[in-house]
Amino acid sequence: MEPSSSVFSYLLLHLFVLSLQAQVTVQSPPNFTQHVREQSLVTDQLSRRLVRTYQLYSRTSGKHVQVLDNKKINAMAEDGDAHAKLIVETDTFGSRVRIKGAETGFYICMNKKGKLIGKSNGKGKDCVFTEIVLENNYTALQNAKYEGWYMAFTRKGRPRKGSKTRQHQREVHFMKRLPKGHQTTEPHRRFEFLNYPFNRRSKRTRNSSPRQGP
Repeated sequence: MEPSSSVFSYLLLHLFVLSLQAQVTVQSPPNFTQHVREQSLVTDQLSRRLVRTYQLYSRTSGKHVQVLDNKKINAMAEDGDAHAKLIVETDTFGSRVRIKGAETGFYICMNKKGKLIGKSNGKGKDCVFTEIVLENNYTALQNAKYEGWYMAFTRKGRPRKGSKTRQHQREVHFMKRLPKGHQTTEPHRRFEFLNYPFNRRSKRTRNSSPRQGP
């Protein structure tokens, strides 16, 4: 009797341990927040790039960021100026972006001294900025290589060194604005879509769909 009772007790203990392990497994879901945070710090080579076009209105200067032919950057452009039109490319599935002047093709980058400079090649992390939407609905742009350093401009539109910037300062606050006339002349070019070839079935479905309107 004693051996059988000891075996029975061992089985009960084993079942109890297994049930505890099952509860721990059920109550420990994967940490998706940590996964998103980690993936947002690296360049995404798989996803299709999202390309946007807009202007950056500076809260301090009251004008727009522009990339000039001599690779200099300031916030002195009027609304609709050709050099104020910016092409913004996503670097990850998160909020990291690369910004270049549509007129010059130079990327906005930051050097080790915190100075904003223009580069023809924007592949480095010094040319990547993280878009941070603030409580006042303005956007701050933090450099990916130099954490805590932001794109910033003085009241006269001159660039301020990133090492002297903080997120709460007015100098780092921007508002995204569509270029003048962009809504009327380019209503369908805000996003780029891939055109996949149709197979036979999709062709039949497309051709047999009823027409709407003349």
